[in-house]
Amino acid sequence: MFVAVVSCHRNVPLIGVTSQRNDYFDAGGQQYSEAVEYAGAVAVVVPMIHNEQEATRMMEKLDGVIFTGGPDVDPAWYGEEVLNEKVEIDTLRNRSDSLLARAALASGKPIMAICRGSQLMNVMLGGTLYQDIPTQRPDAASHTAGSILWIYLEGESFLKDLLQVDSIRIYCAHHEAVKDPAPGMKIAARSGEGIIEAWECGTVWGLQVHSEGLLPYDDRWGALFRAFVKRCE
Repeated sequence: MFVAVVSCHRNVPLIGVTSQRNDYFDAGGQQYSEAVEYAGAVAVVVPMIHNEQEATRMMEKLDGVIFTGGPDVDPAWYGEEVLNEKVEIDTLRNRSDSLLARAALASGKPIMAICRGSQLMNVMLGGTLYQDIPTQRPDAASHTAGSILWIYLEGESFLKDLLQVDSIRIYCAHHEAVKDPAPGMKIAARSGEGIIEAWECGTVWGLQVHSEGLLPYDDRWGALFRAFVKRCE
């Protein structure tokens, strides 16, 4: 297994960033890695995982992991059939991410789950998803790529503590979302019509919000990544 690691002093946290596949290679999202490095850690692009042993060895090396955006989670994992043609499944990536997710949860190390990552971790923890928001929640505003909307932060949560606001405009790009929350999930933010946009559960911070993309425009999101790096130290 090959992992690209920036040379560093080992007291700097190593944070895994799950990769996306194209026709030629596994590619880590540059903005995720830049956000990690901005916050003072080193990003490790995690290639496709093939078995439990690889996943365990990877988590032994990492201090935390970010599950990134991408194609849809397989509805069969939460007992449903594919809803429509908008649901796009990458079988190899689903397998890879599920292996790494199990190892990450077993390790007790911090996890940040963004967009697809939020959906994946909700399912891994026992929840279900809206497969297609426009079809299943026609009352909801657009959440697909390029959408800008307000989210409303709830109660005492990691996100409200870090951002110090009651509401904030965000960028999102998702047509799936948490439907039935996993047991023990604490909701941190919702859209105006109630779609869950951020949550926490045990070692996991889940965000539909593309915080890595917002960071260059709003440094308040830097607090999120700095806090995550602090958890990983």
